[in-house]
Amino acid sequence: MRNPQHWMIVGGLLLIGAPVAHAATTDSGRFSLSAGADYSSGKYGTDTTTDIWSVPVAAAYQTDRWTFKLTVPYINISGAGNVIPGVGKVNNGNPKGRGRGNGGGTTPAPGTAASGSASGLGDITASAGYELFGSADRTFGLDLTGKVKFGTADENKGLGTGKNDYGLSLDTYKVSGDWTAFGGVGWMKYGSSQYIQLKNGFNANIGADYKLGASDNIGAYYYYRERIADTGASQSELTGYWNHKFNDSLRVQAYALAGFADGSPDYGAGASLKYSF
Repeated sequence: MRNPQHWMIVGGLLLIGAPVAHAATTDSGRFSLSAGADYSSGKYGTDTTTDIWSVPVAAAYQTDRWTFKLTVPYINISGAGNVIPGVGKVNNGNPKGRGRGNGGGTTPAPGTAASGSASGLGDITASAGYELFGSADRTFGLDLTGKVKFGTADENKGLGTGKNDYGLSLDTYKVSGDWTAFGGVGWMKYGSSQYIQLKNGFNANIGADYKLGASDNIGAYYYYRERIADTGASQSELTGYWNHKFNDSLRVQAYALAGFADGSPDYGAGASLKYSF
């Protein structure tokens, strides 16, 4: 069984989608349910500010070496029609995209970019993580995770590309006293449609966590993703978080994000609640 401190770190980070190692609690396995609310805002290299709200609901099953997770988000987006949640700025040729036709919003004047608002189901994500190595004292581990993001979000509303994405990541952590360092690298195969063309891309993250006490952790991590669209930009962002454990079953986390590239939002924040049984 992995050490409790690492479980607090990773269990909380999974709620906000951080690409770090998956963890488990017991040999016999444990289920968990979580829900949260996330908000971000940015221009993404356009002249229009795009605001995105997301309400993800997730279910997970964890054993000593495996973690399986399914996330279903509801999304509301308002802003530039060529900004796609989770992707950033793209060349969106969909005639029914957000701000055009049936995609919501008003029809733009000639020579201006489309913009509008839309809401609906986002892309459902399924992942499976496996612990490749764990030290005997549980202070070091290496995990491999595979992920599929199904294209369930409505491409006509600009909520997604309408295509599936496939990813693989390798993550590690090292505990030293009250401190835990973690990081990882990943690769995603992004699906392209007739309206939105994307490239495959690498991503990486690195961070540190500090144990304040038996129930609280704070930490921060940096995330980078290379550019995946010709008209887009790379992602570069720093996230700080606080994770609190009420008991062995109930945890809460809050976070704040700052973006440093046009592929990322200018800022974001969110909170999540997780119950394990």
